Amino acid sequence: MTLASAMQTANSIFRNTGEQTSIISKNIQNAGNANYVRRSAVIMTSDAGASFISTDRSQNNALQRQMFLSTSQSTAQETLLDGLEFLKSALGGNDNELAPSTLLVEMRDKLAAFAARPGEVSLAETAISAAGDLATSINKTASAIQKLRLDSDTEIAQQVSELNTLLAKFETVNNTVVSQTASGDDPNDALDQRDALIKSISAIIGVNTVTRDNNDVVLYTSEGITLFERVPRAVTFAQTAGYAAATVGNSLYIDGTAVGAGSGGDTTARGSLGALLQLRDDIAPKFQIQLDELARGLVEAFSETIPATPGSAKPGLFTWSGGTTPTTGVVVPGISATFQVNSAVLTSKGGNPMLLRDGGINGATYVRNTSGGSAYSDLLEEYAGNLEEDRTFAASSMLDTSSNLFEFSSDSVGWIEGLRSQATTAYENKTAMLSRATEAYSNETGVSLDEELSLLLDVEQSYKASTKLVSAIDEMLQALLNMV
Repeated sequence: MTLASAMQTANSIFRNTGEQTSIISKNIQNAGNANYVRRSAVIMTSDAGASFISTDRSQNNALQRQMFLSTSQSTAQETLLDGLEFLKSALGGNDNELAPSTLLVEMRDKLAAFAARPGEVSLAETAISAAGDLATSINKTASAIQKLRLDSDTEIAQQVSELNTLLAKFETVNNTVVSQTASGDDPNDALDQRDALIKSISAIIGVNTVTRDNNDVVLYTSEGITLFERVPRAVTFAQTAGYAAATVGNSLYIDGTAVGAGSGGDTTARGSLGALLQLRDDIAPKFQIQLDELARGLVEAFSETIPATPGSAKPGLFTWSGGTTPTTGVVVPGISATFQVNSAVLTSKGGNPMLLRDGGINGATYVRNTSGGSAYSDLLEEYAGNLEEDRTFAASSMLDTSSNLFEFSSDSVGWIEGLRSQATTAYENKTAMLSRATEAYSNETGVSLDEELSLLLDVEQSYKASTKLVSAIDEMLQALLNMV
């Protein structure tokens, strides 16, 4: 080896160790950055025999795809569970103390106490007060259902805006990746940014990626709708200002195709948008139908009739804005929102609570206790029997179409609790899967400080070796000059 070639070797070592140190330092600097993928400095040899540093990115596509999938599944499940927890709190929490089913039982007990001592006005007022509590529970639950729908609709609009923003950023970063890859520049920083954007997008809607030439990426939703191909596709949604029982929310469109809602307690949704659509368009409307059917059944059970007069039924203890007795088994959308105790029996509104015992809420022709006896309890016992009697409910309630009011109201709460229980278990499982997928991906692509410091020591040794080589060359040159 000549002195010139030795000097070239030393210069090459200095240059390579400098680049290696820079890469290792960058890794150490980003040790806590979850969106950073570790770089490796690989020494390569050119055709001419010169050595140079190539930067490799520790990418693992299979683990990354699993992490994106787990992110979308976990986020969707969390969104669904939050909505079901909101409905649970509206029913009074773990004991369901504010649920219509609970207050219906309390009213029955107060009605039975009044029937046992029908001459006591105070017991009549107690029974009517319990009926008022039941009506308030039904009203508040109906309000909570529509609030959940409105909140879900608002959140959909916000997430659509965020998704469009992310897609615009994705276009810019993806163009940078393609440009730098094509020109031979280092695209790794842009790749990190793009992966972080895909992760954020997958939390909103499930995505699948296809990589083309020059690291160009196409995004599809989990339903197969094109989300991004060179340019973002339009994500559109028209927010609804308010919700009532009969209100139908607007669809969410990507590239002109409607996005579907998730289904089941262990939701099939990928990303929060599918779960929000499920809450707004599936779970809340079904629960609303159940509540409307309960209110309709109560109006029917306590309606007044003129004996032996067909078609004479009119709302009695309970009434609603329609002012009629609804048809059995036919849903009256929104009846639960205006369901209330008839003012004719409310002392606070000038009514007579004893009309509950005697009949006549709808006028003298409806009086059953025609003798005015204080021990009369036949009508009260008839009402109690109506509560226990099987009646027809709409199939769209998703509950038993033939049951009594106690069973129906209890089954409604059980339906929500069943979904919530499934959602809780699924959330725990999907969160655990996300944690494992993230950990596995991080182990493959993340930065280990111990490993980087060890590599830094190796680079230091290479640097020391090159300095010794330069020192030896210097001594030889000095000796040669001294001889001259």
